[in-house]
Amino acid sequence: MIRRVAAECVGTAFLLAIVVGSGIMGERLAAGNDAIALLGNTIATGAGLIVLIHIFGPVSDAHFNPAVTLAFQLCGAADRRTATAYVAAQLAGAMLGVWAAHAMFAEPIVQISTKLRTGPAQGFAECVATFGLIGTIFGTQQSRPEFTPVAVGLYITTAYWFTASTSFANPAVTIARSLSNTFAGIAPASVPLFKHMGVSNISSFRLRSICCFTGDIGHRTASRRGSRTCSAG
Repeated sequence: MIRRVAAECVGTAFLLAIVVGSGIMGERLAAGNDAIALLGNTIATGAGLIVLIHIFGPVSDAHFNPAVTLAFQLCGAADRRTATAYVAAQLAGAMLGVWAAHAMFAEPIVQISTKLRTGPAQGFAECVATFGLIGTIFGTQQSRPEFTPVAVGLYITTAYWFTASTSFANPAVTIARSLSNTFAGIAPASVPLFKHMGVSNISSFRLRSICCFTGDIGHRTASRRGSRTCSAG
């Protein structure tokens, strides 16, 4: 258990370092062109996810995302004790990753974002983004489990651009990004909307439909610890 929880913490820390760090780098190099900055942020995040899932998948299944952990708990692939430990590790790792990115770019370590991301369109975008992420994970686990890391990375890459919210799809990422007043930040006032729409409105109801649609993923995932299952952006 300790090894798996540590993998979730370290993996999530690297994920946030990638998200926030590439956002800072992109914004500095883009000379005010937000599209170029977002493109750099997107490519780094998608590619980083593929690598991180390959590295940590055999250890912890590479959730890096409380919504993913909840989905697997709902489908019987994780018990409550494991899920609680994973979520705590993900939250801690996410904050450490943000602070690491700040340190690498000589930014103030402790920050609070002022970037508001509000409105029903943003909330609906998070519903779509999270539902699509979980569907990608469960769908590829049924048909081509070895392709899951690539599928997740590619999905997040596209979701950055087709969702108005740029696809946070991850409560740990959302909370941690509120601690960064940089390109990837989100104001604390906007966090509840993203968390609620991404988890409560999707995971508690629609994920049950995915479980039924894709078959007994939970049973097979629990019995195949070595498979690389999932993640998020």
